[in-house]
Amino acid sequence: MGTPRLVGASSRIHLFASSTAWIEDAAVRQLEQLADRRGMRAVAGMPDLHPGHHGPVGCAAEAEGSVHADIVGTDIGCGMQFWSLDIPERKLRLDKAAERLWTLEGHWSGNAEARLEEDLPTEGLDVSPFAGALGTIGGGNHFCEVQAVVEIVDSDAASAAGLEMGSIGLLVHSGSRGFGAAVLARHYHAGTEGLPLEGGGLAYLRDHDRALAYARLNRQVIAERAMASLRTEGVLRLDVPHNLAERKGSRILHRKGAAPSDRGLVPVPGSRGAVTYLVAPLEAPSEALCSIAHGAGRKHDRASMERRVRTSAGDLERLARNPFGGRVICTDRQLLIEEAPDAYKDIHKVIADLEAMNLVQVVAILRPVVTFKTARQIRRIEPRNGWKDKR
Repeated sequence: MGTPRLVGASSRIHLFASSTAWIEDAAVRQLEQLADRRGMRAVAGMPDLHPGHHGPVGCAAEAEGSVHADIVGTDIGCGMQFWSLDIPERKLRLDKAAERLWTLEGHWSGNAEARLEEDLPTEGLDVSPFAGALGTIGGGNHFCEVQAVVEIVDSDAASAAGLEMGSIGLLVHSGSRGFGAAVLARHYHAGTEGLPLEGGGLAYLRDHDRALAYARLNRQVIAERAMASLRTEGVLRLDVPHNLAERKGSRILHRKGAAPSDRGLVPVPGSRGAVTYLVAPLEAPSEALCSIAHGAGRKHDRASMERRVRTSAGDLERLARNPFGGRVICTDRQLLIEEAPDAYKDIHKVIADLEAMNLVQVVAILRPVVTFKTARQIRRIEPRNGWKDKR
């Protein structure tokens, strides 16, 4: 069994990754900087750790009496949602499925205002100006992916998640779109002092919880759109956010690209060219802060991918396929390059580290069949109705 590494001289920073894990020095320095913030009691890094804005991605940080909204970042509630589908793999027609999933592009045609009113907390920042973004995936590493089971490791746990050999699942990765950014902008506090819990922190958490609910609903509407296009039905099995702040009395547990390990099974995807592991978190040491890796984590930043990926027409065409023979729907050339499989760490090694640290056990492995990212050039979705902060 592996043991977490202490970072620097601090006994408050633990890195749950082997010595051979691909982790940049810049990400480790960011862990140390988090530990120096006001009220910070403990920081945990996972094997998918990589540099991010205002702190590394792939970490959890627990503070006493302070809320550090910038650690959670702009995409509050970003996470994974998994559905088991009624259609078996043998009945799925790959080309037809890829063609039908193009309908995920553009705005959702449903009644967004009614869904928001029904499913979101009643108190908090006004979300109605962002109704137009509900049910949309967004850019970056977000996606909606049809997956096929390739291995069952724990048959009982897999069965409880609706999975067996030959079955199909749907994994949605998206967040709160522009609404999360509006919440952070409203409560942003420059520097590293954060917001005292009773001095602005509670107000942030109230708006944060609305963004968390928005992100979950957004994933659900995306899944509903995908299932309608595929002419199938499904059962929601998991919804696991990995950008969030969780209040535990006077302590605030911040997660930035780290999945909670105390809420049941967790999907841990690699890249659009790699498998997804469905894992069962184990009872972990307190130093792990009830968290595990949320995915493979980036190995190379987006800016460097242009020179790392050959960009001839033939190369780009190959990027629209995965190694398993599946399809990738992404007509945005820049996004196709930035999110190439080579940009990400080896998911098998990330899972091996989690297993070695006794943080998870594998339940099932799924391969990508069709991955939808975008069918157009990415453009930022602006809020409707001339939204302004109305504090």
